[in-house]
Amino acid sequence: MINQAGTLDAEGVEHLHQLVADWHPLADVTFSDLFIVLPTKDDEMLIAAHCRPATAGTVEGEDVVGNPVPPSIDKQVRKSFLTQQPLQSGVDHVRFRIVPIATRVQKVIGILVVASDDRTERQPDAVQRNYAEITESMLRMISNGEFPGDGVPTGLRHGTPRVSDGLIHLNADGVVLYASPNAISAFHRLGVRGRLPGKILAELVTEQMQYSSSVDEMLPVVLLGKGSWVTEVESRGVVISLRAIELKNRGARTGAMLMCRDVTELRRSERELMTKDAMIREINHRVKNNLQTVSALLRLQARRVQDPAAKQNLDDAQRRIYTISMVHEALARTGADKVEFDETFARLMRLAAGVATTGQHVTTRFEGSFGTVHSEEATSLAVVLNEVITNAVEHGLKGRDGSIVVRVHRDGDELDVVIEDDGVGIKEGEHGSGLGTQIVETMIKSDLLGTINWSPGPERGTVVTIQAHMRHRD
Repeated sequence: MINQAGTLDAEGVEHLHQLVADWHPLADVTFSDLFIVLPTKDDEMLIAAHCRPATAGTVEGEDVVGNPVPPSIDKQVRKSFLTQQPLQSGVDHVRFRIVPIATRVQKVIGILVVASDDRTERQPDAVQRNYAEITESMLRMISNGEFPGDGVPTGLRHGTPRVSDGLIHLNADGVVLYASPNAISAFHRLGVRGRLPGKILAELVTEQMQYSSSVDEMLPVVLLGKGSWVTEVESRGVVISLRAIELKNRGARTGAMLMCRDVTELRRSERELMTKDAMIREINHRVKNNLQTVSALLRLQARRVQDPAAKQNLDDAQRRIYTISMVHEALARTGADKVEFDETFARLMRLAAGVATTGQHVTTRFEGSFGTVHSEEATSLAVVLNEVITNAVEHGLKGRDGSIVVRVHRDGDELDVVIEDDGVGIKEGEHGSGLGTQIVETMIKSDLLGTINWSPGPERGTVVTIQAHMRHRD
């Protein structure tokens, strides 16, 4: 919705996207709903974005993005945009602060409306005073084109703090002016004891660094409020996430708003998940190696067997096992329980066609996409497709050149695969009855919850149609 009004250039669109990505702290510290209003080519004032606070109830329960500004404040919004000056207004129990939004080159591109409910419970004087100072600084920065700043991180990590998690107000020298109860508790757990107001936070935290295994080089910048950045501090196994927003007045630093959150349990859970992922990756790697070893042993055994039927059975078993190992190779490479199946199938199709040929030239073509397939279904799907393609080469194209085309269509959970060759073909209602066919029918019915059908091609050859249901979503 940012550029639905159609009045912004590329710089203006980018500036508003950055503002929307970073305006939650302002909503929280003002206990207010935030609205971005843009003028349209039809001389309307359109609401382009809306942010609700986590520290108070919302004043607007409906989705108003895309709607014109209410008539009750339309006049004030237009006046602020034309004069490039902030205004205040009130309607019933709602107070409005109307602030021009300027880019870094001082071009006004829209209006920020801060809407707060007068009936919101008032905070203690110290809280109210510090929150008000932070609010004034941030609104002034927005109207001066200083917020959001250049180089500020936007891809915030899971667990990045908000105002409600813990707030510290710093002056220009990094001295704590105010610390919320949640912030005090977080730093107490880190090992910082006593009162925080009146102290230089960076000095208090530095004393705990002897118990830390590593220190982010940006930590002093954040603790002193000398830049808008995100970092973490760890001591004695406790992890505190920190986010600083530098407060300025026309380029001069006036202080900072520092948000903090105890993310110890969150990071511990993430480390456990990383360990489990690494373990799963290693298991899949070992399974792949073991399967390839078994496949190689079967291949060696097949070379010693004289009976053609026994040799063929060993070759088939070796090929099936190697197909399964390919899926585990893909799982080991990604470390996930899902496979981007297109790449795996492309290798499988070339391998199946190459191994099964006995001198003839067979071309293969793959159309469509399987998408992401869960590991439990990927193995069965790989074996089924390998059997069908191998059968097409060994029987449909036996002793002759030809081609095989695989067409895939995926729609959510439903998967349709058509495998067509231009070989000798089959009669209507006819299909194989060997072990390979039994394996295919069993896997499709039990593992893929689907069906398979063999039919003569439109001119010659055979068309195999597989319909499967993917129980595990992407």
